[in-house]
Amino acid sequence: MVNIGKRNTLRVLRDTPPGLYLDGGNELAILLPGRYIPPGTVPGDSLDVFVYLDSEDRLVATTETPLAMVGEFADLQVISVNPQIGAFLEWGLAKDLLLPFREQEKPLRVGQRVIVGLVLDPHSNRIFATTRLGRHLNLQPPTYTESQPVNLLITSQTPLGYNAIVENAHRGLLYHSNLGTALTVGQKVQGFVRKVRTDGKIDLSLDIGGYKRVAPLTDQILSALQANAGRLAFDDASAPQEIRDKFGVSKNAFKQALGALYKKRRIRFLKPGIELIAPTGKR
Repeated sequence: MVNIGKRNTLRVLRDTPPGLYLDGGNELAILLPGRYIPPGTVPGDSLDVFVYLDSEDRLVATTETPLAMVGEFADLQVISVNPQIGAFLEWGLAKDLLLPFREQEKPLRVGQRVIVGLVLDPHSNRIFATTRLGRHLNLQPPTYTESQPVNLLITSQTPLGYNAIVENAHRGLLYHSNLGTALTVGQKVQGFVRKVRTDGKIDLSLDIGGYKRVAPLTDQILSALQANAGRLAFDDASAPQEIRDKFGVSKNAFKQALGALYKKRRIRFLKPGIELIAPTGKR
């Protein structure tokens, strides 16, 4: 059975002037228009394709990859607004994606970017977008573990921090107090789970927590010192963005790693900067 709004691996049935017909199961043949056919493809081959309805509500396939598929969330741009139907979004395919008025939390304008979820209408098999994200998130407490890496989509900013969708499924929050740099709504980043709350919400971080974070970072700092004649122009007073640009971590994580190195007598503070201390017995 073909999965509409998803990628499918389908076998080529026959070659015709309009394109290739693919086996969609249950005697269903799906057209892959000629402009999408990979060179050298012949009947019997299998192709990885995305399946959706064209403008005439016919099932078609494409080898192009949309910016998001059914069950996913994405930051898409409004390219037109039909006063009778809704907004149309650019999602990387020939047919634009409809965001109906009933699925909009507020009016949209051409050129605006919006965070949407992609939904398949079970009655018509049409794919549409919605900004009513909460209806399509999994509200059950997830089984993530502490420090587990996860993919995040930043959806909004609040006084506490940034709301994010975790792995296209759950809601989470990145607290301002744990960030060394500003984020952008629509940005995709990798983060880490700090805590899973009983209500299913997830506390997140851009840095791995605890010793798992500090230990690799101390090695990174030592390597940077050794590669720079034993000195670096970074310390616990350095700007957060400079630290993230150089080491890829927050200022809080960097300060923890410096503290660990200082306690082990591996570095001294020069104010500004730090210097490598050679192990006892070495010069």
